[in-house]
Amino acid sequence: MYDLEDLYQEVVMDHNRRPRNFKKLENAQRSADGFNPLCGDQISLYLNVDDEGVIEDIGFEGAGCAISKATASMMTEAIKGKNVEHAAEVFEAFRHMLTREPEEEYDYDLLGDLEILQGVSQFPTRIKCATLSWHTLTSALDGKEAKGQSISTE
Repeated sequence: MYDLEDLYQEVVMDHNRRPRNFKKLENAQRSADGFNPLCGDQISLYLNVDDEGVIEDIGFEGAGCAISKATASMMTEAIKGKNVEHAAEVFEAFRHMLTREPEEEYDYDLLGDLEILQGVSQFPTRIKCATLSWHTLTSALDGKEAKGQSISTE
């Protein structure tokens, strides 16, 4: 029988080895680059958002640790087909889950499969790895048509 730690490791390693939406969108409407100088994680995020604010397609490329790559993969699955407001809500819930005090509640219903990453909260230096893709998404969405923005998680 699996315990939560085994499941966490299995999910992270699966998304690291076979990341979902690991692709460059050649005609992306929005994009941003993210870099974590503490560990060297890098991500380029590409997305297309329709006139109603729905994320129609999303892809990423990059290199980094298993947590960074797995989180980016899981993020793309969680927000593809959703509107940008929902994506922002999921990011806030995700960030809260990772930075909360142990006794604080979090919105596991909103997080869905992302909840499995709660174990990252036990390793404060890894939180930046897990949130890099989300910060890069925020940069891409805030930049509207601007491409090639760089962000740092310092």
